[in-house]
Amino acid sequence: MAVAIAAETGVYRALPPLLLAPIIALGIVVPIIVYAISDGFRAYIEAIGLRPLTAFHIWRIGAALLFFWYGAHNLLPETFVQNAGWGDFIAGFLALGVLLLPESRNRYLAFHIFGFADFVLAVGTGLTFFLLNDPRMSAIQTLPMALIVLYGVGISGASHIMAFDLLRRGSGIERKTKRVTARA
Repeated sequence: MAVAIAAETGVYRALPPLLLAPIIALGIVVPIIVYAISDGFRAYIEAIGLRPLTAFHIWRIGAALLFFWYGAHNLLPETFVQNAGWGDFIAGFLALGVLLLPESRNRYLAFHIFGFADFVLAVGTGLTFFLLNDPRMSAIQTLPMALIVLYGVGISGASHIMAFDLLRRGSGIERKTKRVTARA
């Protein structure tokens, strides 16, 4: 809600474009810090599990379509659209594929590695165009693009890191399997 209000009221347009990078970083860092220091939040994410954390990334298909639309109208740099758009499109469909197939730790791991790599590439490309002072990057300071870049990116990046931790600790799939077995 705060991102939408800030975008709609022009707060992001009033900021120097390079100041958006730390705001985007905070959207990733804050949930990860809370996850690291809060046993309750970590338990909450563990209870959610890998399947919903992965399903969340299906939203990236819609984000990709928006990137493509902006690119077709020359409202974002072509390289940024290609990197962020195609990466999100593939990541969204990979998430869907992982959910439609039988659960597998390796599928979750492969998806989150790809999704995080795409995330790093897209953020890096966007930052490069900010540093180059490309005026088309101002599109991310307004709705609806601000919701993707200033909200979705942070939550997506943080969810990948949390998923890596669940996979490292053997949480998510194994615990769900144990609950199902215990009920039977």
